[in-house]
Amino acid sequence: MTQNALSFVIPAYNEEDSIEERLGTLDKIVQNSKLPYEIIVVNDGSLDKTLTKAITYASRNGHVKVVSYTSNQGKGHAIREGFMKTNSELVVFVDSDMDIDLKLVSNYVQALQRGDVVIASKWHPQSVVEISLVRRFFSHSFNVLVRLLTGITLRDTQAGLKAIRKSAFLDVFPRLAVKRYAFDVELLAVAKLYGLKVVEMPVRLKMDDTFKLKEIWRMFLDLLGITYRLRFRGFYQKSCVSR
Repeated sequence: MTQNALSFVIPAYNEEDSIEERLGTLDKIVQNSKLPYEIIVVNDGSLDKTLTKAITYASRNGHVKVVSYTSNQGKGHAIREGFMKTNSELVVFVDSDMDIDLKLVSNYVQALQRGDVVIASKWHPQSVVEISLVRRFFSHSFNVLVRLLTGITLRDTQAGLKAIRKSAFLDVFPRLAVKRYAFDVELLAVAKLYGLKVVEMPVRLKMDDTFKLKEIWRMFLDLLGITYRLRFRGFYQKSCVSR
């Protein structure tokens, strides 16, 4: 099997109207890098034609692979499934809505020379962000809770673009338990325990106002679960080795 320079993992759920267009957008951006790369699309139990359209796109583009399962599990589970199928040392996680300007991806890959994981931060001084006041409030409030409960000092954990060194995270991923939206918090909390270096990068991002209070509640519950495993059970620490 040929080793790629770069792998992209894209979790997708009910994206039939946009998945082919978004894959095409990513392809156009990455092709300019001249690096061999692959795209792993993870169909997270979609109820529409996401799987069919992803397979159609992959049939025309040999560097695209599709991973699928029948029951919706959540973003975190989808990323883990995709991560295990990658064939590169450098792996980039991209949300399927692609609200983030992906022209910045090359900057994130280059920044891996300075760290083990590079994350987008909405609140980086150089970021250009268009979001509503309500979303801004919830984002800052959630970050305050993350800092208090987990000890993570990062300004933002949830922006949908992250680049990692796969070798640095091979011991991390088996310890992750969150299947849905607080997956990012858990990933970064365990990365901190393992002594991995995190680099925050600016982002250009435009988000709409649609969100569900049920999802916010689930994120809060997941955060409590992470805190319990981190602070009281020592769940993640049991497998940590000195680095």
